[in-house]
Amino acid sequence: MDFPGKILVVDDEPDIVEFISYNLKTKGYQIATAKDGVEAIKKAKDFQPDLILLDIMMPNKDGMQTLKELRQLPDFENTAIIFLTALSDEKSEIEGLSIGADDYISKPIKPELLVTRIAAALRRTKVDEDQEQKISFNDLEINKTKFTVTYKGEDIMLAKKEFELLSLLASKPGRVFLRNEILQRVWGTDVIVGDRTIDVHIRKIRQKLGIDLITTVKGVGYKFEMA
Repeated sequence: MDFPGKILVVDDEPDIVEFISYNLKTKGYQIATAKDGVEAIKKAKDFQPDLILLDIMMPNKDGMQTLKELRQLPDFENTAIIFLTALSDEKSEIEGLSIGADDYISKPIKPELLVTRIAAALRRTKVDEDQEQKISFNDLEINKTKFTVTYKGEDIMLAKKEFELLSLLASKPGRVFLRNEILQRVWGTDVIVGDRTIDVHIRKIRQKLGIDLITTVKGVGYKFEMA
């Protein structure tokens, strides 16, 4: 997919929706909007957005629950989803990233920076459909083209960043990837995230695989080791 793309803006404040929509439309993006989580899920199914910009504090269904439900739907397992919220505390950010958000942005944010963060998230979701890329180790297979992971024939559902992180580490088994390198290669230079972001995603990968293939090298980084 080349830019621009389709973006679903979800927020219960009409002024914010109008402001964001206007700035994204000037960049050529096709926009749909929703005022709460219930409407967002319905609109997402109809609109099939490339990216969803999601508020957290909304009536009827909040952003956290909306994200969880979207990630359970096959069409949105790997869709870029960004939280744009007034909740700037660390606990909310960690929770948002741990349940599958691709980015977490605190309000207010300048339109130019928001557009940059959106473009970065969309770039990271781009898949080369012309060539299927697979990484296989014994009973584990990582398909980088289809964004799928299987272990002993069972599908393992990973969020986008979890998949990209696992793929990076598995691309060179035994090599220690420095934390700064992981941040740059998985999250990119356009997005500023903290070290805890990596830790959250590593923990989720371990939980979902049910086996610990990622070794923590204290104070340095992580490496992939297949027994």
